[in-house]
Amino acid sequence: MRKTNSTNFSNETELEAICPMHNVMRVLGGRWKIAVMYFIHQNHNRFSLLQKKMPFITTKMLSQQLKELENDNLIIRKIYAEMPPRVEYSLTETGQTLLPVLEDLYNWGENHIKIKN
Repeated sequence: MRKTNSTNFSNETELEAICPMHNVMRVLGGRWKIAVMYFIHQNHNRFSLLQKKMPFITTKMLSQQLKELENDNLIIRKIYAEMPPRVEYSLTETGQTLLPVLEDLYNWGENHIKIKN
């Protein structure tokens, strides 16, 4: 839980109000969120499939990233009433609107690597 009376919290709140990109970076920041969204979009939509695609992510971190993406309305978690229970993830409409942006970022990164080398 964050302290709401701290200077840092106040600065973050002000920055988010004047710079929409700051909010984007808060939502997508971190090592794994963009990769998680990409793999869900590629139909690797179950927890075990995501772990196989990203073998270096811990179970705890993957679970945390999925919860944060769900809280930010970028993915949906659907639980099927089966035995054993099956859970699948999919992108929300909001999450799908990010796909062209992420593709542009991918292309920029790919070109940037070529320029550096």
